[in-house]
Amino acid sequence: MAIIKPFKGLRPPKELVRDVACRPYDVLNSEEARAEATEHSLLHITKPEIDFDPGIDVHSQQVYDRAKANFERYLQDGILIQDPEEYLYIYAQTMQGRTQYGLVACASVSDYMSGKIKKHELTRPDKEEDRMKHVRITNANMEPVFFTYRSVPEVNEIVEDLTTNQAAEYDFTTDDDIGHHFWVIRDKGKIERLVDLFSELPATYIADGHHRTAAAALVGNEKAENNPNHIGDEEYNYFLAVHFPDDQLRIMDYNRVVTDLNNHTEEEFIEKVKASFMVEEKGSQPFKPDKLHSFGMYMGGKWYELAAKEGTYDDADPIGVLDVTILSKTILEPILDIQDLRTSKRIDFVGGIRGLSELQRRVDGGEMQLAFALFPVSLDQLLNIADTGNIMPPKTTWFEPKLRSGLVVHDLE
Repeated sequence: MAIIKPFKGLRPPKELVRDVACRPYDVLNSEEARAEATEHSLLHITKPEIDFDPGIDVHSQQVYDRAKANFERYLQDGILIQDPEEYLYIYAQTMQGRTQYGLVACASVSDYMSGKIKKHELTRPDKEEDRMKHVRITNANMEPVFFTYRSVPEVNEIVEDLTTNQAAEYDFTTDDDIGHHFWVIRDKGKIERLVDLFSELPATYIADGHHRTAAAALVGNEKAENNPNHIGDEEYNYFLAVHFPDDQLRIMDYNRVVTDLNNHTEEEFIEKVKASFMVEEKGSQPFKPDKLHSFGMYMGGKWYELAAKEGTYDDADPIGVLDVTILSKTILEPILDIQDLRTSKRIDFVGGIRGLSELQRRVDGGEMQLAFALFPVSLDQLLNIADTGNIMPPKTTWFEPKLRSGLVVHDLE
């Protein structure tokens, strides 16, 4: 059974929500955060280094202390106000004419520790520890994590009824043309029914935010172990998540750019690629793959279509079927000598939201010599990998739109 729990959310007043809401901490650097942060932006808490001069160590104690001080100030000044009772919430996002509806609820630390919350990526200890320090010092989950679950018709019906017949608490569009819509579920009967429906699910899945999930769960577990009077219903046993049904989500392509050809000429490189792919020149216009095992490649001002030959992939293997695996095993490792995607400085990754023109720009500008456009992973592939206990290669999935932070915060007290 999957556990979700209503909670007393900390939320901005309607007139401040556009000012408070911001992009997640991990999709923008400190310089970008300084430029984007408004007076009341949650970035002053999630990326508090922006309150200091550039060059400060973002992991210094004074930066974490500033996060705590800013959080306390937001509470004192009424920038964040706690709801009087435990509620569930709905957070919907509209992008390019399509809307996805997520249920905002607390997920269970015990579900994460026992594997009922399933993951598909590895996490880095340094990034985990950074967010763990942030959770410890603020004693709150400032940003939600992005979960998915196998769609439940009755959940969809309840959500549709509430969003059709109840006015949204927040409704605004950000500069990137993403619509953000937020409802408060105060009806106790509907809250109880949603909790019950989730309890019938065998698992939920991390779609995006593996480091934030791990940090939130590990701090909750740490608090339980350090509390001699621990009962199990304390607020720290839960953390903030937005749960989207799998049939409403879209994964975008996550593409690759490479600095060099590993001392090969373009002609030598293409000949080596032909051992594993059918290669067809496509000209100067970007080639976007429209099916599995088809790749776009850009080099020397030309686009190519690469069609993987039989024997280069295993459709019966959850990892072997992935195009990112095929690319690594046939080109990146044997030809380009890029053995570790996590550590190599010769490869970079470009989310599909930037378009194929970004790949072309980085190659034409001389920063990179080679680009690969990939067909996106499907939700079914992601869930299958998580269900079988496998881990995806790095930089495989790119979800859009990203969740805005600041619509609701979960206090661990």
